Formats: sequence, structure tokens, C-alpha cells
Amino acid sequence: MNDAPPIVFIVDDDISVREALESLVRFSGWTPRTFASAGEFLAHPRELVPSCLVLDVTLPDINGLDVQALIAADRADMPIIFISGYGDIPMTVRAMRAGAIEFLTKPIDDDKLLEGIRGAIERSAASLDDVKRVHSLQQAHASLTRREREVMALVVSGLLNKQIGGHLGISEITVKAHRGRVMQKMHARSVPDLVKMAAVLDPAGQAGR
Repeated sequence: MNDAPPIVFIVDDDISVREALESLVRFSGWTPRTFASAGEFLAHPRELVPSCLVLDVTLPDINGLDVQALIAADRADMPIIFISGYGDIPMTVRAMRAGAIEFLTKPIDDDKLLEGIRGAIERSAASLDDVKRVHSLQQAHASLTRREREVMALVVSGLLNKQIGGHLGISEITVKAHRGRVMQKMHARSVPDLVKMAAVLDPAGQAGR
């Protein structure tokens, strides 16, 4: 997932700004994707590679802050750097509180922008790694049999093999066999490791209830 070149999405209705930023981004080794409107960007298929969004606040169709709100849940792995033709403190505060990593005014300082993009790409890569890890855990958990899932839930709840056997109506030896397969399929090195995995898979702690 993270082997592809990072992408910098640029949304600005000013063609001169788009072209200048596109050249800067490409020269710095990233892949630029430019859009003249928020609608064009939102219609673009999602690409699961490290990325960030350089977004003009004032756009002809949808306000940049509204775009930020629209993609907050769907594209949490895409940090936003806002750019604006004028400084507006309330707007800047709102953008930063909503998770933007930078708010730059035009004419844009290339060094500040590149520094922001580098940080955003690193953050995006880490976020995608987390997504990949969760997906791998979900696949491993899906490979467990129903009984193995029951045993796993009871193991991470702190019960001993004998207690698990009594709870499920099976022998302690059978519990050990199921437990061994759970550890193997989940690639868990220890019970604490398995507990951490369970917490990632079920953050609300509802599994097995």
C-alpha cells in the first residue's frame, strides 16, 4: 500500500497557482494531482497511498472548510494544508481545530509549504500503516473457527484454561489445543500481544458479550 509514490492533491481555481504548485511538487519528488474545483477533487477516485491535500479556502463551488468537513471521516489519512489569498484568524482557527496541519497565505513560502507537505506525507503513511495492520488482523480473526473465537475472547478476558473449559463445557486439553491454534493464526507472541490485538479489533470491548 505504501510503496507507491506519495501524491499531493492540489485544489485551487487559479490556474497560475495550480501550475506553480504542480511544478514545485513534481520537482520535490512527489506526484501532483491538480483540480480547479472542490467538485472535481471530490469526484476523483480515492487512492490509498501516502498523500496530502493542498486546499484553497475560497473555491467557486464549495468552501474549503466545508470540503474539510466532508472528507474528515472518509479520508482521515489525508492531512490538509490550507492556502488562502488573505489572512483570516477565525477561519485559520476553525481550520486548525478541525485538523488542518498548516494554514498558509499567498504568496506562498515554498519552504514552509514543502515542510508542511513532508510532515503531512509522513503522517499519512503512518495512518495507512495502521489501516493495513487492522485489515491484516481482521483477516486473521476471520480465519478462526467459531470455537476458536470463543476461546480467544475468554483468553483475553483473563480466564485460565480450566475456567474456559468449564465455561464452554470442554476439557482443559481441548482448550489448550484451541488456544494454540488461536495464537498461531493471529501471529500472537504472547497473551498480552493477543490482548492488544483484541483491543484493536474490538475497541468498544463488546466481543463475546
